[in-house]
Amino acid sequence: MNHPRQDPATDACQDEEYAMPCAEALLASSLALMTGYVQGCCDDHRTLMAQKIVQQLVSLSQHPMLSPDFKTMLWNLHTRWLQQLRLDGAAEMLPPSDPPNASLWHKTHEVLQ
Repeated sequence: MNHPRQDPATDACQDEEYAMPCAEALLASSLALMTGYVQGCCDDHRTLMAQKIVQQLVSLSQHPMLSPDFKTMLWNLHTRWLQQLRLDGAAEMLPPSDPPNASLWHKTHEVLQ
């Protein structure tokens, strides 16, 4: 029998490779960045990670495959991370982000009681 030769070094790398749908991959990378932010020791790196987290949460909140409730939760997370960046003094380095899809917002009542 001819079995393909397996290289242990290549197999170790493949253990870290995943094939995921776009939204899941973006969520996984956001979670990895959040973990790195918490464990990070260098403020410069933490700021860059937080900026990337904010950008990815905006992208996720606009993803067409996610439910409206999940998108709203992601936008809330985006707002909290943006506040963290403001505390760190690095929010001005971010590109402006568009608000979430207005169709997710509640309509205001014509008359208040």
